[in-house]
Amino acid sequence: MIAVVQRVSKASVEVDHKIVGEIGKGLMVLASIVREDTDKDFEWMAKKLSTLRIFPNADSGFDLDVQQVGGAILLVSNFTVSANTSGGRRPSFIAAMPPDQAREAFPRFVEIVRATGVPVQTGEFAADMLVRIENDGPVTVIVDSRSRG
Repeated sequence: MIAVVQRVSKASVEVDHKIVGEIGKGLMVLASIVREDTDKDFEWMAKKLSTLRIFPNADSGFDLDVQQVGGAILLVSNFTVSANTSGGRRPSFIAAMPPDQAREAFPRFVEIVRATGVPVQTGEFAADMLVRIENDGPVTVIVDSRSRG
């Protein structure tokens, strides 16, 4: 699983002119489930997202996690995050889990993240979404479960 994680002061997702997910302070996560992902990847990513220290305290810019600041996570499934852009001009999405499998896997991932105790909102799987973010910092990091030790 690959995730683009942004520290936000607020974020929302709109589908057909209706807000389907919205948070205040927290993490905006664009997540791509890749072909070889298992529940172990989901569990690792959920723990990483809930404990990633990218929020400031009084002395440091990167000391607190989303739980410690009372924040939430807005999770949006986004297969394009796993794009391979190494060849040609058109990205390849071959690494992304096929849509029919990802449609079943993504809700499982959402529930695993919710089990960490962090409030979670989501977008709508496979919908054309308008994502609005107010990136705080800006702080943006890439988290990849395939790089876990």
